[in-house]
Amino acid sequence: MRFDPASLKYDANGLIPCIAQDHATGEVLMMAWMNAEAVARTVATGRVTYWSRSRGAFWVKGETSGHVQRLVELRVDCDRDALLAMVEQEGPACHTNRRSCFYTAVREGGEVVLTEPMV
Repeated sequence: MRFDPASLKYDANGLIPCIAQDHATGEVLMMAWMNAEAVARTVATGRVTYWSRSRGAFWVKGETSGHVQRLVELRVDCDRDALLAMVEQEGPACHTNRRSCFYTAVREGGEVVLTEPMV
């Protein structure tokens, strides 16, 4: 069966959430949005491409920062309304220069920063 990005369930803005996960370690790196064209570009090129809501433009991860995400496998959830991109990540995934965007934990009612920015 051939994959068709149009078969996914997008929100009212034509977007679908995509979690990026390191394929080797299982570490969750980030979440960003894709539209159907970003999904198609990601599958076609192997370079993870998101839709930037703030810029209203495509965002190829690492295009300006050099922190590239190479697609290893794209997974679709059971409801077809969320994606999991298994990736090879070069450098930090987060714009704060951390490996993961999920660097803050809530513990005992407080926030704890788990990692510092990468050098």
